[in-house]
Amino acid sequence: MGASPSPPAVRFADVRRHFGDVKAVDGVTLDIGDGEFFSMLGPSGSGKTTCLRLVAGFERPTAGRIELHGVAAADLPPYERDVNTVFQDYALFPHMSVGENVAYGLSVKKVPRAERDRRVAEMLELVRLPGVAGRRPAALSGGQRQRVALARALVNRPRVLLLDEPLGALDLKLRQQMQAELKAIQRQLGITFVYVTHDQEEALAMSDRLAVFNHGRVEQVGTPVEVYESPRTPFVADFVGISNLVEGEAARAMTGSPTPFTHRPEKIRVVGGAVPDGLRSVEGILADSTYLGMHTRHRVEIPGGGRLVVVETNREAGGSGTRPRGAHVRLAWDPAHQRPVERPE
Repeated sequence: MGASPSPPAVRFADVRRHFGDVKAVDGVTLDIGDGEFFSMLGPSGSGKTTCLRLVAGFERPTAGRIELHGVAAADLPPYERDVNTVFQDYALFPHMSVGENVAYGLSVKKVPRAERDRRVAEMLELVRLPGVAGRRPAALSGGQRQRVALARALVNRPRVLLLDEPLGALDLKLRQQMQAELKAIQRQLGITFVYVTHDQEEALAMSDRLAVFNHGRVEQVGTPVEVYESPRTPFVADFVGISNLVEGEAARAMTGSPTPFTHRPEKIRVVGGAVPDGLRSVEGILADSTYLGMHTRHRVEIPGGGRLVVVETNREAGGSGTRPRGAHVRLAWDPAHQRPVERPE
């Protein structure tokens, strides 16, 4: 007989967390695999951070069960859980040096000095900050302070690392750089990362899988490709990227049926001549165009009272934003790119 599969790193089984009449988490069930980079994605108030706090032990569930590597966690205090947390505000001690900050958890556990120094140096090397152990956090940039916070969380070698919007305070380019570095560190260490964010591009770029939260519930779980290409609900289609929700008479004008579906803007093309075989098409009137550098975004009014967002890549000099407002255009698309959506109960 083969070996039984190992339990997930984190399991939520119909977990609920209510604050009076507020259902912050309302029946969440999901498994996060061991060694997985898993993101919880959703707008403010959707329940993702509360789920993270439930895993950390900072909150207790009102109902349901949370397991860590197969062990019920509800009665475990935070310090007995093999997890650690990285916060958006770094939470570094300003009066301590970088090395002392990173070593803090080891000091609490009374790890011998030589071992502490070795592991601190190892972690600072991992986050590409060798030689800064003697500095104070105030002397570092925001990106460097975030790396120190990451090193401090990893130095205790947790099996699960919880990250609560850790890059939210960084500028765009630094945030993108840190996304790549976090993913590389996670792959190198092989531990489970549970990452909370409201930034859909960040979740798509970093995750092995992600869960999309809305009003305390999980609307969809899947790989970035599955969630982006095949959103199950109108909320997921709209929140994860830009999507056209087409229904009613507008859907009938495009497909002959009023059944609602979603369609990504980059999957629709503006055609100037004959429509290629196998594609559907519809005529529309250009409401406006916005030049955005790499691409131009059009909004096109179609029969049935619908409006489609269409994205064209600017392959030629000058872009494609020269079409006049009010121009008649023909749009074409592959029907395989239409995705039916479920209306929430």
